[in-house]
Amino acid sequence: MAGRILVLNTGSSSIKYELVDMRTGERPARGLVERIGEERGRLSHRVGDGPPYERQARFAGHDEGLAAVMEAFGTAGPELDPVAVGHRVVHGGARFTEPVLVDDDVIAAIEELAPLAPLHNPVNLAGIRLARKAFPEVPQVAVFDTAFHRTLPPEAYTYAVPRDWRERLGVRRFGFHGTSCAYVSRRAAAVLGRDLAELNLIVLHLGNGASATAISGGRSVDTSMGLTPLEGLVMGTRSGDVDPAIGGYLARVEGLDAQRVEHLLSYQGGLLALTGTGDMREVRASGDAGARLALDVYTRRIRKYVGAYYALLGRVDAIVFTGGVGEHDAATRAESLAGLERLGIAVDPALNEAASSLERAVSPPGSEVAALVIPTDEEWEIARQAYALTGDGS
Repeated sequence: MAGRILVLNTGSSSIKYELVDMRTGERPARGLVERIGEERGRLSHRVGDGPPYERQARFAGHDEGLAAVMEAFGTAGPELDPVAVGHRVVHGGARFTEPVLVDDDVIAAIEELAPLAPLHNPVNLAGIRLARKAFPEVPQVAVFDTAFHRTLPPEAYTYAVPRDWRERLGVRRFGFHGTSCAYVSRRAAAVLGRDLAELNLIVLHLGNGASATAISGGRSVDTSMGLTPLEGLVMGTRSGDVDPAIGGYLARVEGLDAQRVEHLLSYQGGLLALTGTGDMREVRASGDAGARLALDVYTRRIRKYVGAYYALLGRVDAIVFTGGVGEHDAATRAESLAGLERLGIAVDPALNEAASSLERAVSPPGSEVAALVIPTDEEWEIARQAYALTGDGS
């Protein structure tokens, strides 16, 4: 139907999807296929606000997962006739700085960028290829996580590494969570009742992956993730910032190669390394000394980035919390901003701890710097960008 965009967010073992009507703002359907490749796969498909249509089966691969999505629409509705399909692609490198219509050349370029995001780009491509087969006449749009950070100045994206690495191999800061940053920065401006072009924001996207981004006038001017999503804040299983010499040290004393070190820092680091779980809810529930240390490490790193980005921006109008942890963990919000009162940053305990899923301020009324909670909506942002590129499909 005119105006409807199907958004596909294909992960390593999942397909998250949503049908968005850009003309009415409605979400006719959304769902998730999870545990692809495992024995007990699961599909949950919800039409509007109705009860979910669910199916449990083994989905051997993403092709079977997408076939199950098509079957769910056929069985439970609504009619699936999108004007475009929008795809999340994690890494666009230096080539893709805007959403693009997918063709064979774009697919080849995304494939070439796979070494920069080996866990993400290949599965993102799998979703694109499957959707092209399912909807051969429908425009496919790739929306890149890295594109929002195209405005980083050279002094922000340049690493002090050999010229050959920078020029031939493309080693530089790219940044991620850009789709989320684009959405929440616009919503923050709406909550504040101000023009985004006049605002300086620090966006804290805190989930299993976590990043901090300094935004001036709607433009990314610095961000904590780098060439890959490993740099920056402490995350669920990723270490964030560490001494780069750790790799060489472990090679000398343990015989670990670079690939093994990268894998361990990405999948055995972060909260998981400090507590045995990468789930912030479980860390909070533990209450033991190891968990307390992990929380101190986690929030101290956030506080350091907030201070650094405050200095970089010169003036900050709002700190924006988003992502699963940022939206739901009041204690993390309070601890991450503790001690910054002299910078005009504070959290109101009652506002912060009040249960709500709405966009809201959690700072005291009249604060010099607003502390906001803005639930992210990457599917809406992908749909918006896809619709802007393709129009109404006519």
